[in-house]
Amino acid sequence: MGSAAKPHIVVLGAGLGGVIAAFEIKDEVKDRAHVTVVSKGSTFHFVPSNPWVAVRWRDREAIEVSLPSVMEKRRIAFIDVGAERVRPTDNQIDLVGGEALAYDYLVIATGPELAFDEIEGLGPHGGFTQSVCHVDHALEAADAFDRLAANPGPVIVGAVQGASCFGPAYEFALILDTELKRRKIRDRVPMTFVTSEPYIGHLGLDGVGDTKGLLESELRQRNIKWVTNARVASVEAGVMHAEEVAEDGSVKAKHDLPFAYSMMLPAFRGVEAVRGVEGLVNPRGFILADRHQRNPTFPNIYSLGVCVAIPPLGPTPVPVGVPKTGFMIESMVTAIAHNLGEAIAGQAPTHEATWNAICLADFGDGGVAFFAQPQLPPRNINWSSSGKWVHLAKIGFEKYFLSKVKRGESVPFYEKMALDLIGAHKLKS
Repeated sequence: MGSAAKPHIVVLGAGLGGVIAAFEIKDEVKDRAHVTVVSKGSTFHFVPSNPWVAVRWRDREAIEVSLPSVMEKRRIAFIDVGAERVRPTDNQIDLVGGEALAYDYLVIATGPELAFDEIEGLGPHGGFTQSVCHVDHALEAADAFDRLAANPGPVIVGAVQGASCFGPAYEFALILDTELKRRKIRDRVPMTFVTSEPYIGHLGLDGVGDTKGLLESELRQRNIKWVTNARVASVEAGVMHAEEVAEDGSVKAKHDLPFAYSMMLPAFRGVEAVRGVEGLVNPRGFILADRHQRNPTFPNIYSLGVCVAIPPLGPTPVPVGVPKTGFMIESMVTAIAHNLGEAIAGQAPTHEATWNAICLADFGDGGVAFFAQPQLPPRNINWSSSGKWVHLAKIGFEKYFLSKVKRGESVPFYEKMALDLIGAHKLKS
């Protein structure tokens, strides 16, 4: 499909990053290039709402958008067949089913593969724990929650070694607490938070503001015990085997934790279509990118979101990854769109992503928000707050984002929020 007259830009992936990337790239290049989106399936799911789906505060249809008509309206080609292999030396993607798709520029926005198989008994696919990483998993988690409500027992929520996305674990633990109270069965459900983080509120970022104090306080007030520096050895039906690791790497304690229900976030790795492609990915399968989001070996390949390789913040007793938050992903999208515009015009890229972090963690009846500028310390702004407003803001974000996707518009939500928070921060200081 490559064209001498007009270059062909392919966006691989149609999740939170890929969809808005397609819209923003199209806004930037207009008719100077063809834009195609390749997606495994034709439906967009708003992943941040999955914890609500898992307690039936949302149904699937409420967080879905059918993409073909939206893409057609934006004059973006859409292929609802997944990629089998990316072949950067040939500027080609092999699609599932045998067809090949040529590109001049490729934007990889696949998100991660969920590495449940790295821990025996982990995950919803033949394992014993639930997940909120995908809407299908969240629906299975909702069925399991119904069984818990009918027959209450111990609950374990958290994130395993190598995980890089901790916010949804805290969200889900506290949303569960809220819903169990509403059903008047919380007193029959002891809860434990099990995490690879070195301390509560680390979040893969060495904390932001007082996330340690805020989240510890929330867990204490809600009578949720915790185990940090936890390495999950294995899971069997009704029991999680975890090792608590000391600073020197030795095993400080072993925990055999009984559960009637468990939701554990897994570690991530790159998707199979790119894993092992020399020069494109690191050993974990994440896409290597320079400061302009371009791959150093294949400069016509850009990447954004969770699939991008970011080194850990520093050594911790148990491996902990760095999250790719919404603001970071949004800024990657904008940088890539502008850089593609420059590339098509024969110019060198000049735009870089803003490495800041904003997160809204909803607890059902409140929440915690934080803003880090830049994402990794030392920081110019290191702010966190809590309150009912976070819950309301998360609802507003959901409605705003879904409406923008339905209209085919890019979503500069985090940039606007950052400006508001920076303004509030300056007023306080």
